Amino acid sequence: MIPDAEQLQRLLTVEMPYGKHKGCLIADLPGNYLNWFAREGFPSGDLGRLLALMHEIDHNGLSGLLVPLRRQLKKT
Repeated sequence: MIPDAEQLQRLLTVEMPYGKHKGCLIADLPGNYLNWFAREGFPSGDLGRLLALMHEIDHNGLSGLLVPLRRQLKKT
């Protein structure tokens, strides 16, 4: 999976729609929650793709990639 800029930006704008972390931005979900989804299975559709992408970013220590996007979103 090769994310495009739109997918990365959506991690910072889409909120978790249900569960313990309802309302939390996908990019701000804790690693253990993302790991749970990775073990149990990601939901189908767009939400599952975003959670899987965030899991890969978090698992590989690449969360810093989102910092410039966060700054850019704060300016708008």
